Amino acid sequence: MNEQKSREKYKRLIKLLFSSVLMAGLGAIYAVFWVGYYNRYILQTPFFRRGNWVIVLMYIVLLAFFMYTYGGFKIGYLKNTNLIYSQGISVFFSNFFVYFQIAVLDKRFVSPIYIILMTFIDIVLIFTWTILFHFVYRHIFPPRKMLLITGDYHDYHLKNNIKSREDKYEICELVSYKEDFEAIENLISRYDGVIVGDMPSHERNQIIKYCFQNGKRSYSVPKISDILLRSSDELNLFDSPLLLSRNLGLSIEQQCIKRCEDIIISIIMLILFSPVFLLACIGIKLTDRGPIFYKQERLTRDGKLFMIYKFRTMVVDAEVKSGPILASEKDPRIHTMGKLLRSTRMDELPQIINILKGDMSVVGPRPERPEIVGEIVKEIPEFDYRLKVKAGLTGYAQIYGKYSTTAYDKLKLDLTYIRYYSIFLDLKLIIMTPKIMFMKESTEGIVK
Repeated sequence: MNEQKSREKYKRLIKLLFSSVLMAGLGAIYAVFWVGYYNRYILQTPFFRRGNWVIVLMYIVLLAFFMYTYGGFKIGYLKNTNLIYSQGISVFFSNFFVYFQIAVLDKRFVSPIYIILMTFIDIVLIFTWTILFHFVYRHIFPPRKMLLITGDYHDYHLKNNIKSREDKYEICELVSYKEDFEAIENLISRYDGVIVGDMPSHERNQIIKYCFQNGKRSYSVPKISDILLRSSDELNLFDSPLLLSRNLGLSIEQQCIKRCEDIIISIIMLILFSPVFLLACIGIKLTDRGPIFYKQERLTRDGKLFMIYKFRTMVVDAEVKSGPILASEKDPRIHTMGKLLRSTRMDELPQIINILKGDMSVVGPRPERPEIVGEIVKEIPEFDYRLKVKAGLTGYAQIYGKYSTTAYDKLKLDLTYIRYYSIFLDLKLIIMTPKIMFMKESTEGIVK
């Protein structure tokens, strides 16, 4: 354990080495294609030495932006498959933009064959380097041996979530916070870190303070009050510091900016996705001859009801017998075209109309059905806090959660967005949306 602690100080340096070598390799591949082909044979007015350096540097900066946004540098944080996927989609978008950059420089669309070939070589490099480095990284930094201190609530989903990352954590023992604190202290000393479940504040604070005092890493499940306090403004009007929470939702200026953002982005989306609209309409009609669109009552800001538009993914009258229930994995009510639309989240595209009408925003909490919210509120009264802002097509919980994420965890994610709202956060979530559209773990239904 002491040997692993001594290695910790080199972790950031090792991650920087991974990122630097990867970026240098991808930059070198682009330089070869640019100097050896595009600059020499395509451009009517070729660049010379300094110009070539600037072009390659611009590519590296663009690639670094996408890598940072999509998590391509998060070695040791993301799963291997997720990390490679993040790097792959970063390369795809970088090369996509570069192709149009070349088209602008040459004043015509050139054959994309070399960009496709370059992308293929990039993917081979990414896969090889990431797998190799991850093998070495895991040998240097084996999974942390963890103690899970459970709370009053069932922490089964927390345990399962952590077990899904056996490359990073290993839960060696479980203990209830109700045990004698001296016994808990002895257990904490045996492990690399502690996971503190959802428990009363007094006991949680006692455990966290003990971990701080003894230099033990601790991971805590935040309470709703923690999220509200975390984003508060610090006031130093007196000799006692105060935390100010205004609790008003978005200001008038923020609402105006957000509405302008919604109109501009929804119009652009409507133009870009018009071919998808056409193909989805034809596909649904050919599947069962039923209606193309599906309308359903949902909740938005301040509990206002509106009719949401979606592509119909279930058979006609799917809820006549079952009533309003969440879709499950392998739900027999979902028709063939519906499975494709749901797996890519394209069934949500008609909500662009809702955004233009002002019912929704591009970014915001997922719009839920009033019947389901009514059931959730009986168990989690704070669930209505999400209604401080308009519902959204994409959002914080949609990006960082899954379709099967618990309602309580979705609430925490949505509150994080509301409390930290900014136009830059909106733009970041919009850019990150393409990444999660094709990730199965983000679109999977409730497992029964």
